[in-house]
Amino acid sequence: MGLKKQFSKSKPVCKVTFDLPVEAVNGAKEVLVLGEFNDWQAENGLKMKAGKKAYTAVLELPTGRDYQFRYLIDQDHWANDWAADGYVPTPYGVDNSLINLPVAETVAVKIKAVPAKKAPAKKPPAKKVTAKTAVATKAPAKKAAAKKTVKDDLKKIEGIGPKIAGLLVEAGIKTFADLSKAKVTTLREVLQNAGSRFKMHDPSTWAQQAKLAAKGAWDELKTLQDKLNGGRA
Repeated sequence: MGLKKQFSKSKPVCKVTFDLPVEAVNGAKEVLVLGEFNDWQAENGLKMKAGKKAYTAVLELPTGRDYQFRYLIDQDHWANDWAADGYVPTPYGVDNSLINLPVAETVAVKIKAVPAKKAPAKKPPAKKVTAKTAVATKAPAKKAAAKKTVKDDLKKIEGIGPKIAGLLVEAGIKTFADLSKAKVTTLREVLQNAGSRFKMHDPSTWAQQAKLAAKGAWDELKTLQDKLNGGRA
C-alpha cells in the first residue's frame, strides 16, 4: 500500500493513486483527499472509493513540484498518509503529508533546447615519425577504470519514499544488502536526526524486506508487502 505514481512519457503530468488503509478510518462513510491541488476545499475534495483493505482515489497532477495534502474523514477529523514522501509541520501543531512529483526524465529530455551543431574541428597535419622519435615515444598509460558506486532503489521497500531513501544513502545505507544488515535502532536514529516529520515512520520491517530484495526474491517480497500497511507489520 501507499502512494503510487505513474508518470507520463510525453507530458509533464503524473497519475497519482492515493491509498489509505481501512484501519485508519474506522468504518468511515466518506473520505476525501484535500490539498494544495484543490485549495483545501471540501466541496472540491477528491472522494475515495472504499475497498476491502483500503480507500483509494486517482488524480492526475502536473509534475515539477511538491504537493501538501491530508485525508478528511466524515467531515470531522483528519488523517495523514502512512507512506507519504515526507511531512511538513503547520502552524496548527500538526503535519501535512507531502508528495514529490519531479519532472519525468523522458519529458525533460523532450522539452530541453537542442544545442546548435558545432562545426567539426580541423585535424592538424600528420607529423612524420622518424626512427628516432618512434623509439622515444611511449604509449600512454591506460587510465584505471573508475569504480562505480553501487546503489539499489531503496524505494522498492514499502515505507521508504524518495526523501527517506536519500537520508539512508547519506547514512551509508546504499544497497538492499546494507539495509538488510541495519539495526532498527540505527534506522530510527537516522529518522529522528532528520526531524520531527520523519519520526512517525516505523522501520521495523525494512531489514526483512531488504533481505528478500537483496536475494531477488521479488514474489516473496510482494507477498510480504501485501500484508503490510505503509511498511508496518
